[in-house]
Amino acid sequence: MNRELIRTTSFLRAARKYLKKPPDKAEELEFVFSLLTNDTFDSRLRTHKLKGEFDGVWACSVGYDMRILFEFVTHGDTEAILLLTMGSHDEVY
Repeated sequence: MNRELIRTTSFLRAARKYLKKPPDKAEELEFVFSLLTNDTFDSRLRTHKLKGEFDGVWACSVGYDMRILFEFVTHGDTEAILLLTMGSHDEVY
C-alpha cells in the first residue's frame, strides 16, 4: 500500500540537522522514506507502536540509533503518514 508522507515543520528541522552529517545519510533517509511509503511494517524499519505519553504514535529506525516518530492520518481519501520528528533514541523519547 503506497502512503503519502506528510512532513511537519519539526520533522523538517530535525531532518536538516541530521543531513548535516556525512552525505550518505541522505541516501539512507531516502531509502527509509521509500520503505515507509511502500511497506510501513518492513522488518528493516523495526516499526513499533509507542505507549505512555506517545500513545497513538509509531516509531521506525533509520540506521542504528536514529528514530522517526509518525502517526497514521487520513489525507483526502487515503491513509497517509504524518512525520512528527526524528532524532536519536534519547532525543525523541
